[in-house]
Amino acid sequence: MSKQNAVYPSLAGKSVFITGGAAGIGEVMVERFCQQQAKVTFIDTAVEKGLKLCEKLKKQYSCAPHFIECDIRNVEALQNSIADAGQRQGDIGVLINNAADDTRHSFEDMSSDYWDDRFAVNLKPCFFSTQAIVPQMIRLGGGSIINLGSVSWRKKQTCMPAYTTAKAAIEGLSRTLAAENGKHNIRVNTLIPGWVMTERQMTHWLDPEIVKEVQQEQCIHATLYPDDIVNAALFLASDDSKMMTAQSIVVDAGWT
Repeated sequence: MSKQNAVYPSLAGKSVFITGGAAGIGEVMVERFCQQQAKVTFIDTAVEKGLKLCEKLKKQYSCAPHFIECDIRNVEALQNSIADAGQRQGDIGVLINNAADDTRHSFEDMSSDYWDDRFAVNLKPCFFSTQAIVPQMIRLGGGSIINLGSVSWRKKQTCMPAYTTAKAAIEGLSRTLAAENGKHNIRVNTLIPGWVMTERQMTHWLDPEIVKEVQQEQCIHATLYPDDIVNAALFLASDDSKMMTAQSIVVDAGWT
């Protein structure tokens, strides 16, 4: 992590809810929001990692995060987690729909059930978390919702058609939710990472030749890391971006 991170005074004391916060980009989001002195609740199915992250950050920051085990495919459990977070740390002013699953799957063998499951993980929670959190943001007088998209569909990537379709839909969903809730001073944007070197990417999909090819296609021939995405998320969550909504912000070093 950079030792000279930007500080956003408007995030101090703010109630933040992050999905998929136990690993990868989400893990770095949790830490960086704690660094901003925000009150953070995050959910994940990776219980051991989630608890370990809380223990680690409790020793480093005055405002330790709170972890809730939750499978985002269970809409009732997701909404209950949001209600619990609001009661515990005050009405939520920042929602980050980060959780996703980019497990590769084939066009030829796709079943209807698997298609529905991919949407239940990668798209559906973005709507129902927003629906649950908007009343809290209205009480606050506004808020920021950040949905994580993907460059995969823009690159016409194969090997995971349900995932790329769901991620493409997130941009449309963000724009319509922005229009729906702008009257409440609630902003909704899509944050789109390029190929970020998370632990999952390195253990599951890393291929040196592909990495080299991707970097050559980027305008900036360098590796993207979670901090690069989180830097943009902090800005979008803060009051510094108070007039930005219904936008798709791409952080991919110029790959697309």
